[in-house]
Amino acid sequence: MTIALRRADGHPAIRPVVDSDGQELFGLIALCYADYAGCFVDPHDDLPDLRAPGSSYSEKSGGFWAVEDGRGRVCACVAVDFPEEGTAELHRLYVRPDQRGRGLGSALVRQAEGHARAAGARRMILWSDTRFITAHRLYERLGYVRLPGQRELADISRSVEYRFEKSL
Repeated sequence: MTIALRRADGHPAIRPVVDSDGQELFGLIALCYADYAGCFVDPHDDLPDLRAPGSSYSEKSGGFWAVEDGRGRVCACVAVDFPEEGTAELHRLYVRPDQRGRGLGSALVRQAEGHARAAGARRMILWSDTRFITAHRLYERLGYVRLPGQRELADISRSVEYRFEKSL
């Protein structure tokens, strides 16, 4: 069994994503999507931020972080940016199936929230595919509220997403 790297205090070792992580991030997301019927990854249209992931979220003072497993492979990630003043948006929270249940998702959300607070955000929003029920439970445990309504995307998976929000 692969164990995620931990700092001396027992928390996951979260590091900034670099451009050379792109292929591993793509693989991570594809592996996570494979758990859901009808959910596919289109590398050309759906994931343009993975072409240069080390800089893709920095344009708006955002960030993109990863956790590596015991073999040095990216096993979890999260990103955040700022679509408008006072608002941060959580993106790309993925944890490889064999690493779930270890607190990585919660730690990565806390990382993104801390970054957002430090940048002056007063709330965090996120959109999550309606199929990602386990993720919805995590968001709700962390204080996010699912808002009424949903949005449809014109992607290869024909995604429909719920919006979640939390005051920071």
